[in-house]
Amino acid sequence: MKIQYKPLLGIFFIILSLFSFQASQPKTRKPNIVLVYFDDMGFGDIGRTGAIGYQIPNMDQMAKEGLFFSHFYAPQAVCSASRAGLLTGCYPNRVGFSGALDHTAKVGLNPEEETIAELLKKQGYSTAAYGKWHLGHLPEFLPTQNGFDEYFGLPYSNDMWPNHPVAKNYYPPLPLIENDKVIATNPDQSQFTTQFTEKTIGFIQKNKDKPFFVYLAHPMPHVPLFVSDKFKGKSEQGLFGDVLMELDWSIGQIRKTLVDLKLDENTIVIVTSDNGPWFNYGNHAGSAGGFREGKGTTWEGGQRVPCLMTWKGVIPAGVVCNNISSGLDILPTIAEVTGAPLPTKKIDGVSLWKLLQGDFTEKPRDTFLYYYRANNLEAVRHGKWKLVFPHAGRTYEGFTPGKDGLPGAVNENYNFMGGLFDLSKDPSERYNVQLDFPEVTKTLMKIADEAREDLGDDLQGKAGKNRRAIGKRAN
Repeated sequence: MKIQYKPLLGIFFIILSLFSFQASQPKTRKPNIVLVYFDDMGFGDIGRTGAIGYQIPNMDQMAKEGLFFSHFYAPQAVCSASRAGLLTGCYPNRVGFSGALDHTAKVGLNPEEETIAELLKKQGYSTAAYGKWHLGHLPEFLPTQNGFDEYFGLPYSNDMWPNHPVAKNYYPPLPLIENDKVIATNPDQSQFTTQFTEKTIGFIQKNKDKPFFVYLAHPMPHVPLFVSDKFKGKSEQGLFGDVLMELDWSIGQIRKTLVDLKLDENTIVIVTSDNGPWFNYGNHAGSAGGFREGKGTTWEGGQRVPCLMTWKGVIPAGVVCNNISSGLDILPTIAEVTGAPLPTKKIDGVSLWKLLQGDFTEKPRDTFLYYYRANNLEAVRHGKWKLVFPHAGRTYEGFTPGKDGLPGAVNENYNFMGGLFDLSKDPSERYNVQLDFPEVTKTLMKIADEAREDLGDDLQGKAGKNRRAIGKRAN
């Protein structure tokens, strides 16, 4: 029998083309999200921005393989407010948040607000939160009431315990909570980084076959600093450096897990911080990278923080983005990438998706508002310009920092005169050029006036038309 090779070859090429077509199709599975939020890590605390005395190779590798945002702002320069902004995409004062909640608070995240987790749950995601929550410690405000399937961590900061250095026995024993139950008090803080990392890895392994969102909010390098034996004494900078090295190890373990499970090409990893360094803790505090002031201030050192993002094959490698961006923008970015509808209530974040794809001609955000205290509009930024308004605020300058876990003094009510600063030439905000650029000042004043109508401003006695209430306990 004579074999007809041409028909067989035709069939072979048809089959080959079908395989090629399938291989070229975009993945239909929605991307996984790993969002890591450090506490009090300053702009200068990573290798890319000049950290010295310790090595953080895993975050350095993230910078090589992904995108570093050099003008990234925490929603506000303090714990609870910053986290409210991150998870809701709103300026914290829009959703009723300011300051840092403690064990006496009867308030928390309003159930009418939609979090990243709640948006993704509707898209079929498994969700988990590990580490520090700080958006209400009462059961009705915990993560499991705000879109997270699992929670294991602290309800507020790790210094809110009986051993606080200047408020001895003011705080009750620090609770460790699993889902909605206290499972321990005053746990061994040296195990926090390891425990929360292992929980994260376990969650990823358990959900490897479906889309997941994990929010890992490490309690450190917020004081008090603790480190496990595997990193104790490893850095040249002492305990602070040891802690950063262990936090970097955490990033490495998570990214290795993603590679081992072949999930790295379908997972966005985001690493950033809730505010700048707590300078008056001296050798237990980090670096603002040369920016002015630190945590608890609206100067650049208080709110400009590192942000690294990777997504293999999608986010360009080794690139620095100098466009303005913020923790407010994480929610709408994730929403666009996953196809999730935005919250029904007004938010302030904008999607950074085009920037993540390397299109830096886009400027999704050109303006940022710096609010602090109850509802003070202390500064506005537009483009390279920042206009600071006269206000009373914290300054660390002129005081000797503390040491070994004890804080130094600060002035909480220094009268800043304000001024106009060109952040492209004067990122340390030392040279007021307001008299030289009256038109620029006028433009920023207009932005501020619009913000005051919308969100209010206690400095001018304005309530704002579009602020929403914080969640309150029913009884």
